[in-house]
Amino acid sequence: MKLTKFVDPLPIPKIIKPIYKKKDVTRYTVKMKQFYTSLHRDLPRTKLWGFNGSYPGPTFEVHRSENVHVLWENKLPLKHLLPIDTTIHGAGVKVPKVRTVVHLHGARVRSSSDGYPESWFTRDFATTGPQFKNRIYRYTNNQRATSLWYHDHTMGITRLNLYAGLAGLYLIRDKVEDALPLPKGPYEIPLIISDRTFKSDGSLFYPKRPDRSSLKNPKAKIPFPSVVPEFFGETILVNGKVWPYLNVEPRKYRFRILNSSNARFYNLKLKSGPTFYQIGSDGGLLEKPVKLNQILIAPAERVDVIVDFSKMAGKTITLTNNASAPYPSGDPANLDPNTTGIVMQFRVKVPLKGKDTSKIPAVLSDIVKLSTKNVRKIRNLTLDETYDEYGRLLQLVTNRMWDDPVTEKPVVGTKEIWKLINLTMDTHPIHVHLIQFQILQRRPFDVNHYKKTKKIRFTGPPQKPTPNERGFKDTVRAKPGHITQIIARFGPYTGQYVWHCHMAEHEDHDMMRPYRVVPKKK
Repeated sequence: MKLTKFVDPLPIPKIIKPIYKKKDVTRYTVKMKQFYTSLHRDLPRTKLWGFNGSYPGPTFEVHRSENVHVLWENKLPLKHLLPIDTTIHGAGVKVPKVRTVVHLHGARVRSSSDGYPESWFTRDFATTGPQFKNRIYRYTNNQRATSLWYHDHTMGITRLNLYAGLAGLYLIRDKVEDALPLPKGPYEIPLIISDRTFKSDGSLFYPKRPDRSSLKNPKAKIPFPSVVPEFFGETILVNGKVWPYLNVEPRKYRFRILNSSNARFYNLKLKSGPTFYQIGSDGGLLEKPVKLNQILIAPAERVDVIVDFSKMAGKTITLTNNASAPYPSGDPANLDPNTTGIVMQFRVKVPLKGKDTSKIPAVLSDIVKLSTKNVRKIRNLTLDETYDEYGRLLQLVTNRMWDDPVTEKPVVGTKEIWKLINLTMDTHPIHVHLIQFQILQRRPFDVNHYKKTKKIRFTGPPQKPTPNERGFKDTVRAKPGHITQIIARFGPYTGQYVWHCHMAEHEDHDMMRPYRVVPKKK
């Protein structure tokens, strides 16, 4: 179905209000519901799942160290919107088809409130998963001001629940950021980017089986429905609208950008427009603004940017994308410059309502660099590609399945360096729960030599992270044929967490592993 671009205004997600707030605690109740909504003027209303019946879900605005309690309630129907493959881990025929658990992505929380994939629950908590511990999730927000996001993380069906609409933004604010002269109020706008494909009746399309060319044996019998290697939608949505437009004044705006797509990367550029000034990433503000003509953003990454429209009065500017899918060497058919190459439009046609007193500060924040001294452990962790028992492409971390014994056990309060050795053809956005880390370097190596000998032979010098990656991160792009080094201090909590590729089809099909933060020995 061909849809006209730029006919719907960009919606702004509502700010959720607490049901109770006192000095020591702020409480929220959020219900996951099925609902119908218009995603484009020319589409019939689409059936979706959303937090409090909206897509994206409402935005949380909390303050650093605010004690927040959330009751996440499943009020969804018993039948899933999308095709479930019961052969992959956690999604077997004996478990309920509709299960949910919410992960606050990038948050420092106790394991009981992290949204562990096996901590799922069904409608009204009628059935719970093997790791289910509590109904109330407790977020201390004891971390830097930043843009987090919340989304479903259920074992074996994350890709489906996320695609159905279970995602929203969670902003932490603090006094340091509030004191900066950044654009505020109506001039601070979230841009939650995703991709979807629709049937003619407006309903979501999601494939029931992979393309046979991706199978080890194209004639092999595979389950039906079956997981696919990756999924790329044919249209781009921002804040739940297909190719929307935003009317802006000729002044500076702050955009909180989240890539909430299952697998699609975006290389964003303002066509015939101003440049980006990136001021923050996953873990909050950078030390200094970084001027960029384009910004690459992987699934789950966030970028915080300022765009100055002050010299663009009367102009129309298109936000474009030229990232291949899968990234970086994907099928050109998955990137059409007239569809998936277009994100949204800015129309600088609103009169200036008052003097723009906002500024782009020369210094934004103070970031303490994690020293490589006194690192307790250095881990070599491979990103692997093989085939499962049906001949389907299977992506793994450390060449292990989810159910294999836990092998990564950092000691609480200690630093580790993780070397992500990418043996595949894809860039994988690797997310580690609980922590915010720093990128040390990437370095190219001989993949074939490693596969034969298990020894690393570098083919080039180390590459420092790009200037806009030099803050704190919780998701890192691990490039193919490179070893990506990250450093982190694990804590402040002990318990079981997970790390995984954030391409949702990959994590559902075993590119996810548990890890355990263990107490210090007395």
